[in-house]
Amino acid sequence: MTIQSFVFPGNIEESIMKIGSNPIPYMRTDFFSEINKESEKLLLKFVQCSKGKTIIYTGSGTGAMGAVIENYVTSKKKAFVINGGSFGHRWFQLCEYYKVPAFNYIVPFAKDINYIDLEQKIVFEKPDVLLCQHHETSTGQLFNLEKISKICHKYGVSLVVDIISSFLAEKINMDLLDIDICVTSSQKGLNIPPGLSILFLSEKLNDFNFNHCGFYWDFDDNLNNMKRGQTPFSPATSIHLQLNQKLKTLDSEGGIQKNIEMVQHRANVFRQLCKKYNWTIPAENPSNAITGFQTKEKSHQHIFHELMSHFNTFIMPGSIPGFYRVSHMGLQTDKELQDLAERIHKFEME
Repeated sequence: MTIQSFVFPGNIEESIMKIGSNPIPYMRTDFFSEINKESEKLLLKFVQCSKGKTIIYTGSGTGAMGAVIENYVTSKKKAFVINGGSFGHRWFQLCEYYKVPAFNYIVPFAKDINYIDLEQKIVFEKPDVLLCQHHETSTGQLFNLEKISKICHKYGVSLVVDIISSFLAEKINMDLLDIDICVTSSQKGLNIPPGLSILFLSEKLNDFNFNHCGFYWDFDDNLNNMKRGQTPFSPATSIHLQLNQKLKTLDSEGGIQKNIEMVQHRANVFRQLCKKYNWTIPAENPSNAITGFQTKEKSHQHIFHELMSHFNTFIMPGSIPGFYRVSHMGLQTDKELQDLAERIHKFEME
């Protein structure tokens, strides 16, 4: 039975999957260098970071988040973490691990930030770097980067943003928002296999004196290698090739705006189905990337297991009984979303 995936990265295009099944080329070649240089150019274009740089790690998004702490945040006196869920909490955990003083600003489940209170707390705490998510994937809540950026700019606070699940689902302009660092990874908006994480560094950091607290994740080492289109250590070569092909396809087929509109359409279709079946969407400002919805299910993850065992279909369970998330990334049709909602409702009623 064919797998239907409504989790990240979702069902992947055949042409991308085929690249992963081909023989793996040697990476220390001009060909591989040019592939990476081209990927960097397109990545920076898609987040509108005109004169910035990228680091492409073989590792998960959490690895790249840790690299940001090791190399950049440890050079600061105090961090301010917006903790709106599991991934916001991860920023705080990383600060604790690396012994970086950090204020843990907790936002209730699926709620938007009280931006007046946020500004007051920043004035009181006096951080010099703020760490946040654009989209808190564990709840579906999208935070307002324009408001966060304005506050940070007003008080001279460096802004670091996890865009792991909003990249290619929401508009992001690093230059306009004055963001210093963004983090993303391969298995969400890019809709290619997991294995790569990507850092975007703004032009302001071109001459920054980074710390050296981690050998594998060292910024300077990786940036110096990227000048020649290479990585300091053995990369996930096939995924680099898949990344390059995906970026070129996006660029040639209308750019990221077309992709964002497609993702938004799917989100709208599924949210109408949520209304039909009386499922609530807790997020006050939901992202296009996923729909987090509350069913009437009482037993924990019954729907999740039934979908998996009967239909080979995957959705994302949450920490609260009856709360699930459906990704709008990857290959999915309106009909597939309708069938999914009908099946969820069937198992909900059992």
